[in-house]
Amino acid sequence: MKFLYMLEAIRNPVLDAFFSTVTHLGAETVFIIVAVTMFWCISKKDGYYLLFAGFMGTLVNQFLKVICKVPRPWIKDPSFTIVENARAAATGYSFPSGHSQTAVTVFAGIALIAKRKAVSIICTLIFLTVAFSRMYLGVHTPADVLTGLAVGLVMVTALYPLFNMADKKPHLMTALMNITAVISIAAVVFAESYSWPKDTDPRNLSSMIKNCWILSGAALAIAVSYPIEHKFIDFDVKAPLPAQVLKVSLGLILILVTKTVLNAPLLALFNGHNAAHGVRYFIVAAVIILVWPLTFPYLTRIFTKDKGSRTEKD
Repeated sequence: MKFLYMLEAIRNPVLDAFFSTVTHLGAETVFIIVAVTMFWCISKKDGYYLLFAGFMGTLVNQFLKVICKVPRPWIKDPSFTIVENARAAATGYSFPSGHSQTAVTVFAGIALIAKRKAVSIICTLIFLTVAFSRMYLGVHTPADVLTGLAVGLVMVTALYPLFNMADKKPHLMTALMNITAVISIAAVVFAESYSWPKDTDPRNLSSMIKNCWILSGAALAIAVSYPIEHKFIDFDVKAPLPAQVLKVSLGLILILVTKTVLNAPLLALFNGHNAAHGVRYFIVAAVIILVWPLTFPYLTRIFTKDKGSRTEKD
């Protein structure tokens, strides 16, 4: 808390605005945008890699939060203040920092994929700045942030060589995906059946169980969809720039619409049980891997034809 009080003393409107903006680079939305862009437009293997590093890291993060039950800094010390616009996103237990973990998963993952010194330096600065922002805003302690960074780094460095090997051996990729799906489903079973201590905050516990269902649904969908896409679709990530822009922009809209439209009907169908979220994210992941890529040849053909027509006229 001493370090957080030091940061509290140097706060000013300019720094508040800067770190309130930077901290969003560790949000789930940024992770999804980067991962699907990688998957659709740059490298399917690296897209899978980022998705799985994020999935496994989130599972670890959620269990650590509920097991350790560390309160937020302002709850530990009521005299401590935070930057108020950060409060809405700082829900649940404090340890470890989810934003720090997501930021290092995304940007350290990009650095490993790019293998360029300049990219590595920039990405390192970004995830360290995001981690610092969580302390500056007052929503996490150094222990929260350092543990979040450590979990994220372990995931990206451990999975990277595995996915590089699996890229040349489809059966190994299938095995990795099946193992991840099994782990995710086991996490759901454990979370739902374990007799959690009575002092566990019910809202935090409910959030953790919901996230376990979400991750298990997505992981299962990837395990099912990968061999289908690999054998029957095998879409090409390469395309003219306008087609790439449409892939990402329209695809993200489709993901958002699918997530939103399915939420209420599935919750009604499952009587409010978290299994509805698992089914919803199974469908969303299937849309990402199987459904939306079916449009890629048509988008590519449109812009390739336009380019060819202009060349003929010239």
